[in-house]
Amino acid sequence: MRTHEQVLEIIRLLELEYPLAECSLEYDKAYELLFAVRLAAQCTDERVNKVTPALYAAFPSLEAFAAASPEDVEPYIHSCGFFRGKARDIVGAARMLLDDYGGVVPDNMDDLLKLPGVGRKTANLILGDVYHKPAIVVDTHCIRLTNRIGLIDGVKDPARIETLLRPQLPPEKSSDFCHRMVLHGRAVCDARKPNCAGCCIRHLCRTFSGD
Repeated sequence: MRTHEQVLEIIRLLELEYPLAECSLEYDKAYELLFAVRLAAQCTDERVNKVTPALYAAFPSLEAFAAASPEDVEPYIHSCGFFRGKARDIVGAARMLLDDYGGVVPDNMDDLLKLPGVGRKTANLILGDVYHKPAIVVDTHCIRLTNRIGLIDGVKDPARIETLLRPQLPPEKSSDFCHRMVLHGRAVCDARKPNCAGCCIRHLCRTFSGD
C-alpha cells in the first residue's frame, strides 16, 4: 500500500500531467451519458462517439426512446456489439426514467442501480460527471493501474476496489482521479507494455520500484 503522502503526490503529479480530467464519451444531456456508457460496454469510447450522433438524431428525446422498440434502436448501435441487450436496456431505461423519475436521471446510487443496464461503474460516472459528487469509477484501467501502483494489492473485484480506494482518495478528487487513471492507462501504463520510462509517477509505483 502507498502512504497517504504518496497517494497525494500521485494525485498531484497526475493532475499536472493530465489537466483536463474528462470523460471521453461525448454527450449533451445526462441521459445521453447514461446510454453512452451502456454502449461502451465491451466497446471503445471512440466507436461509441461515432455511433451516438445518428442515434440521438433519430431519437432526440427520452420520449422518443421510450416510444421506440428495441428493434428500432438496434440498427443505430449494431457496431457497438451486444446490440440487442444494449438496445433493450436503453429503451427500458428511457421508459423507467419517464415513469418513475419524471424524466430526470437520478442523483443517487440506489435509484441509479434500479435502471436497466446500470451497475456501480455507470452510476458512479453519472454521480461524478453529472452531479459532481464524490465518486469512484472502477473500470479496467483503474483495476490495472491501482494494483500496479500499489494502491490496491492483488484485488480484481470492482466493488472491493471501490471500497478500498474510498478512504485513500480525497472525496473531491476521486472522480477526476479515476478519469486520469483512464488517460494514464491509455497513454503510458498500457496493459501489455507499460512505458515506465515515460511515467510521471514511476518513482511512486510499487511495480517500478519493486517494493
